[in-house]
Amino acid sequence: MKIIVAIKRVVDYAVKIRVKPDKSGVETSNVKMSMNPFCEIALEEALRIKESGRASEVVVVSVGPAQCVDTLRTGLAMGADRAIHVDYPGTLYPLSIAKILKALVDAEKPGLLLLGKQVNFQFRAFFSEIGFRVNYIL
Repeated sequence: MKIIVAIKRVVDYAVKIRVKPDKSGVETSNVKMSMNPFCEIALEEALRIKESGRASEVVVVSVGPAQCVDTLRTGLAMGADRAIHVDYPGTLYPLSIAKILKALVDAEKPGLLLLGKQVNFQFRAFFSEIGFRVNYIL
């Protein structure tokens, strides 16, 4: 069985978040970024399933700008077998991410798709609905 784990690049949980001067969002330039802690938990669980012999491959997936590759490398260093980066430099919304994940599921044919519970970043509730949307369109 193949497991796909969707991971997100967010501001590191230990960094003090600053609001942009124009109050349009969170300042992300020159800020340490890391894997979303909830996505990290999902990846750790996928790796436990693989170690128990119930899965043959763990694939990490990230959708976003080129900087997401660093987060994918972290996933590979944790033990994932492969990484897929969907380069999308624009603004992402839950439905567009869900459609991208559906296309990946159709192409990769995993036995299990894991997502973190929520995103530890601005618009937390907004991005926590991605799992529901993926479930709906699958």
